[in-house]
Amino acid sequence: MYTTDMYEGMLAETITIQGHNGDSINAYFARPLGPGQFPGVVLVHHMPGWDEWYKEATRKFAHHGYTAICPNLYYRDGHGTPEDVAAMIRGAGGVSDDQVVGDMAAGRDYLRNLPYANGKVGIIGTCSGGRQTFLVACRSTGFDAAVDCWGGRVVMSKDELTSKQPVAPIDYTKDLSCPLLGLFGEDDQSPPPDQVAQHEEELKKHGKNYEFHMYPNAGHGFFYYDRPMYRQEQAVDGWQKVFAFFGKHLGPSA
Repeated sequence: MYTTDMYEGMLAETITIQGHNGDSINAYFARPLGPGQFPGVVLVHHMPGWDEWYKEATRKFAHHGYTAICPNLYYRDGHGTPEDVAAMIRGAGGVSDDQVVGDMAAGRDYLRNLPYANGKVGIIGTCSGGRQTFLVACRSTGFDAAVDCWGGRVVMSKDELTSKQPVAPIDYTKDLSCPLLGLFGEDDQSPPPDQVAQHEEELKKHGKNYEFHMYPNAGHGFFYYDRPMYRQEQAVDGWQKVFAFFGKHLGPSA
């Protein structure tokens, strides 16, 4: 809860962390100024890259009282504009699921070890980052909450599997290690509503703690205010659900 007499301040900067296999990668980090103790959030950027929207989202979490980190999944493959790097990665078939798990676990550990941390860390991603968020929450422990925003290809056919993505994330559902929030659009085709329903059935089958919300008149990427798919009403409600969910599972935040 904000009041107009509160002190507000944050630090935001590019840092270096040790990611998967001990590789040095860069990451965008933002935190509130003050003594803490702050919960943490790891952000998994989308296929369009480690871009301005994700830097803004990282600062948004800091503004709301979280330490937040967004590792650059594409660091190892070269540098340039986010658009150029993302095109190169897309042409190479994306990044490996193993690398994603390792890089996000490194982000989690970085936040948890901060002297002003409260020990709780969540993870959130959109688009391909939503898929990877679910994957990470199933294949690693130590996250206290996960938010999948319209993650496509959680359900995958055998023809879609590759050496970098050898197992469909839905097949890891039994290993989900923390509560899950899912936000989806009825008009999306990646994932389409029938795949969201399939994923939900699998979560129910394994008795997982989850909540899914399907928004009418919204398609893929409805949070992205700089793109035609933006849906203001649904995006505002979605962000409210994100902060309520993290507030419940990660502890107090601003």
